[in-house]
Amino acid sequence: MPVPHRPVGAAPCASLMHRGRCPARNSCRLILIVALIATALIGFLNNTLPPLPKSFVSVITPSSTFAVTNSSHGDSIVFSLDSRNSALIVNSKVDENYEVKAIHTGNKKPDSCRTETHLKEGISGDGGLPAFTGREVPFWALPPDEALLYAKREIEHAPLLVDDPDLYAPVFWNLSVFKRSYELMEKILKVYIYPDGSRPIFHTPELQGIYASEGWFMKLMEESRQFAVKDPKKAHLFYLPYSSRRLRDAVYTPGSHNIKPLAIFLRDYVNNISSKYPFWNRTRGSDHFLVACHDWGPYSTTSHTELRKNTIKALCNADTSEGIFIRGKDVSLPETTIKEPKRPLKYIGGKRLSQRPILAFYAGLMHGRVRPTLEKLWGNDTEGDIRIFRRLPRRVSRNMSYVEHMKSSRFCICPMGYEVNSPRIVEAIYYECVPVIIADNFVLPFEEVLNWSTFSVVIAEKDIADLKKILLEIPLKRYLKMQECVKRVQKHFLWHAKPEKYDLFHVILHSIWFSRLKQIQMPL
Repeated sequence: MPVPHRPVGAAPCASLMHRGRCPARNSCRLILIVALIATALIGFLNNTLPPLPKSFVSVITPSSTFAVTNSSHGDSIVFSLDSRNSALIVNSKVDENYEVKAIHTGNKKPDSCRTETHLKEGISGDGGLPAFTGREVPFWALPPDEALLYAKREIEHAPLLVDDPDLYAPVFWNLSVFKRSYELMEKILKVYIYPDGSRPIFHTPELQGIYASEGWFMKLMEESRQFAVKDPKKAHLFYLPYSSRRLRDAVYTPGSHNIKPLAIFLRDYVNNISSKYPFWNRTRGSDHFLVACHDWGPYSTTSHTELRKNTIKALCNADTSEGIFIRGKDVSLPETTIKEPKRPLKYIGGKRLSQRPILAFYAGLMHGRVRPTLEKLWGNDTEGDIRIFRRLPRRVSRNMSYVEHMKSSRFCICPMGYEVNSPRIVEAIYYECVPVIIADNFVLPFEEVLNWSTFSVVIAEKDIADLKKILLEIPLKRYLKMQECVKRVQKHFLWHAKPEKYDLFHVILHSIWFSRLKQIQMPL
């Protein structure tokens, strides 16, 4: 009997199906089992997250993201979940107080509306789930607005910190907040520097003299590989890289007493970048900042309303009485005198109390409203405890230089000049002399994090006549603590050719970052 024709492979498949070993059938069964296990595991993790020991395991799919944050150590992992390619990811060394944030995005773009749920759970125990390889999405993958929201929430719930080997707690208002905010700045912050603007006004830092702060910041910011970013879409802040000192030199007509051209020049520059780029108009300049140390820095912003009101202005001339510097939004920039740019730390250091025979010292020009009063009342102190000089006389400087006078004085008087700021404040800190600040309406540098009462004396202009009495009434024990605080806070006022952790470059940038976070509105 002839054998009927069969399609190739038909009999083996029928035979295998009859025996229960068809590959297609087994594959379907395997896929179904995997799908049921994955579904059960997702539901289990979402609803009953059990105690886990030194690791945290999460399932990943692209339809939602999970940011898991260790509130104690600041570690964060953002997961994306994919039902077509299930995976498990482990963040090791997890101990307690994790915040789990689920942001459901679906197929919408990152900037679209989304819902958030927050869950606080203590994670402990010795159990656990098998760990598989997953994909970790770092902070830079978060949209800038989400990253700022996350940072603000973390800072508001900063873990308690009473001491730190790198920071001296007594000089801070809240060490916990500063530490957490600084850590997040290092991990998250990206700054876009506008390439626009011609030299020498833009992109040309001046590194010498009393206005060197703006130049040193510009130099280090433009050289930064950690914070500067070339893609503006990844930026959290936008830097206007101009020099107020060089703007004055280029635009001001000597003897004209007219600084309006400076403001017009900067207005035109902002109008240009706002028409060329979309970023200014998106926030009306509130995520932009400038750094200006010249006395005229505030006045160069007055011809552009959004620049004056919205932009974060880091200014040496931090005077609240003129309606330009806005306390709580703008940043008080320390005025630092740099004599040798190649050696910015030259002469730094001081003497112990037994080598400081002078009670208080000042030498300098007598302009402004405070210094003439200071000279009139204390220029001829009969007891010699307070030494006030217009300029240090040659007969005096031959025996003891200006720097040696500061190093030999217990208090260094820092009166305002034409404007409220004075480079003597930072000079006093450099030479470990307790600064005595006389300038009403002056916002002290980094006042949002530093407690200046622990390492300085602030005297109202009306109390200059009581200067000696106020200083002599400070007990020796308190003075010694203040001088110790001066020594410890010094690290936050130092420029380095290569920035170091917690130095002046980083603390200025932190104040700008901190100001931007304060503007962020938390969702209800």
